[in-house]
Amino acid sequence: MTKKRIVLKPKKEESLQRLHPWVFSGAIARTEGEPAEGDIVDVYTAGQEFIARGHYQIGSISVRVLTFDPSEEIDATFWERRLGLAYKMRQDLGLTQRADHQIYRLVHGEGDRLPGLVVDVYGKTAVMQAHSVGMHLQRHDIAEALRKVPGIEIESVYYKSETTLPYKADLRQENGFLWGNSAENVAAEYGLRFHIDWLKGQKTGFFIDQRENRALLEKYAEGRTVLNMFCYTGGFSVYALRGGAKLVHSVDSSAKAIELTNQNVALNFPEETRHQAFAEDAFKFLDDMKRDAYDLMVLDPPAFAKHRDALKNALQGYRRLNAKAFEKIKSGGILFTFSCSQAVNKEQFRTAVFSAAAASRRHVRILHLLTQPADHPISIYHPEGEYLKGLVLYVE
Repeated sequence: MTKKRIVLKPKKEESLQRLHPWVFSGAIARTEGEPAEGDIVDVYTAGQEFIARGHYQIGSISVRVLTFDPSEEIDATFWERRLGLAYKMRQDLGLTQRADHQIYRLVHGEGDRLPGLVVDVYGKTAVMQAHSVGMHLQRHDIAEALRKVPGIEIESVYYKSETTLPYKADLRQENGFLWGNSAENVAAEYGLRFHIDWLKGQKTGFFIDQRENRALLEKYAEGRTVLNMFCYTGGFSVYALRGGAKLVHSVDSSAKAIELTNQNVALNFPEETRHQAFAEDAFKFLDDMKRDAYDLMVLDPPAFAKHRDALKNALQGYRRLNAKAFEKIKSGGILFTFSCSQAVNKEQFRTAVFSAAAASRRHVRILHLLTQPADHPISIYHPEGEYLKGLVLYVE
């Protein structure tokens, strides 16, 4: 069978020679074999030399590269090998096969050389998410390969891609189990237990990427009054309570999130009196609250910019949000502030927070520069994979 091919314009192979995993549409001279979206294509230089193989897609990113090796076919052996390498790294990090810790990311897209694919593990269930048509079309092959990863202990794979696939592809995908079936939706993270809503929750059901930052907050929580804004499942709140916080307030505009937060607090601390949750708009809550009410605050908003066109408004949002925190936080307070917008780089985020601090005229020191955890790895060849930015600030 004739392979479908992409031929690049002259000198457009340089990024691929540096192992960057994307081919942009503007670099393509022609396609051969009429590839459809999601097909495996081989990429050739203008001089007809093989340089990469990957999933073809419609849009500015035309190929997501799976391999630079011409002898490596994208077959069952490929998926088993790549998933095995991803699992071994999590094993080496000490994140697997622990009674007190059953939540981790097994596959993080480009960071694991599987662009367009996310797999999160919650106890005995793996939740798979495709961000490309190619990964969607091979979902059953990937799910089957997960059965064969040496050492992994999962009993079901749930596919959750209704909202992440390109809408123009019109795949009409419905979420559901690819194999197995589990109603058990409680899993442990560093000894704390959480309900995981993989059926209707955001992302794959839980924000695994804040795990190490939650653990850091726990160390600062003792004796403090804590405000957890945009709390979603209440992860930071539960860690603050275990850390000995005097009082913890959780705020989210979603009543469903507040219900889930209260469930997670009760799961770990039955009849807890130090915690209260509020279903309210974050900016309104900050406007209405008294000064000096909290000496530990968490600002972890949803992505203000999902694409570069929204960048200006996003940066204004971060400035406004952090300005309110600087205005209201108690002297000697600690602020954990984050951006998960991939379109906002760490320098832009720091500048937005700096502007808010300068406007407050308060003395602010950086205690920690935060990012995503090790099971959300960033390929050194794909710096765009660094999406989570955070600062821990001491406010006088």
